[in-house]
Amino acid sequence: MSLEQSLCERMRERGLSLTTAESCTGGLLSHRITNIPGASDFFPGGLVVYSYESKANLLGVSWEILNTQGAVSEETVRAMARGARRLFGTDFGVSISGIAGPTGGTEQKPVGTTWIGLSTNEGEWARHFLGEGDRLDIKQQSSEAALQFIMDYLDGKLP
Repeated sequence: MSLEQSLCERMRERGLSLTTAESCTGGLLSHRITNIPGASDFFPGGLVVYSYESKANLLGVSWEILNTQGAVSEETVRAMARGARRLFGTDFGVSISGIAGPTGGTEQKPVGTTWIGLSTNEGEWARHFLGEGDRLDIKQQSSEAALQFIMDYLDGKLP
């Protein structure tokens, strides 16, 4: 069973709802979720928020955070997840922002740098990882990490 199938099963069993806010993955996480029949039971939709403007205007990410921390940061993904959850009225909001390459990396944030945010009624968390490979590899790894992050929460593996 795939990770997205396991997630869908868990969400339906628990009567929980989820939305996404994606930047570098461009909707890949939502695509993976909606490939599972019955995903509409818990997934009302998601957003692709690629620009600073869309992050600020649609999700309420502050310009101060974007201008000081950047789009690829813990603070930004927490705000993105919170904004998506609020916008859709769901139990969970998950967000992804990263540098998929092949350009755009810096010494501080090399290509592959990715942050994932999770917002629930019980708290907010963020994870950082460094993906490897080409652009499509990094997008796939990022979506996989986001699914795993939600599963870890459902399994009680977050503080």
